[in-house]
Amino acid sequence: MNITVCSLIGSQVAAAIDDLAGLRIAVFAEWPYLYDGDLAYERSYLEEFASGADGVLVVAEDNGRIVGAATASPMRSQKKEFREPLEALGIPTGNMFYFGESVLLPDYRGQGIGHAFFDHREAQARRFGADRISFAAVIRDADHPARPSGFTSLDGFWRKRGYAPLDGAIMQLAWKDRGEAEDTRKPLQYWMRRL
Repeated sequence: MNITVCSLIGSQVAAAIDDLAGLRIAVFAEWPYLYDGDLAYERSYLEEFASGADGVLVVAEDNGRIVGAATASPMRSQKKEFREPLEALGIPTGNMFYFGESVLLPDYRGQGIGHAFFDHREAQARRFGADRISFAAVIRDADHPARPSGFTSLDGFWRKRGYAPLDGAIMQLAWKDRGEAEDTRKPLQYWMRRL
């Protein structure tokens, strides 16, 4: 493997949208998201992200093939439903950076790419002048029938990076799980760290 990790902005993101959309669908189909993805939605989501100012898309490539990606942008660029759970707790979001998804194909995990994703996104947050970073992770029941045996959560990884869950900061987002007929709302726990 010849892995490189780099940041893309603006038109660079647009050139990679189809590859990124497919990657998001493949990785988010796994536990714990179980997402039944839609290519048209993914393209629209990524085009909207690429048009925002100060955002960054970090990609991992193996000999030019995108095998992982992570996004980040100012929280003020996010939809209201992303800001509201934090603002309801009195947490200001105007100078906060939001880390969206981080997706990586299974064969490339455990090689430090996740740390590189965080390093690149944290660097962009600092360039922006952010004082805090947050992200949200889906909450699934421990006895969920789709939970794989031996699953290890990323909580320990996130804590080592200085992030901690925020009590009472839960966002609700709707998507269609594999096997579902329609979108259902899922809770996501906010994590945060100060810069």
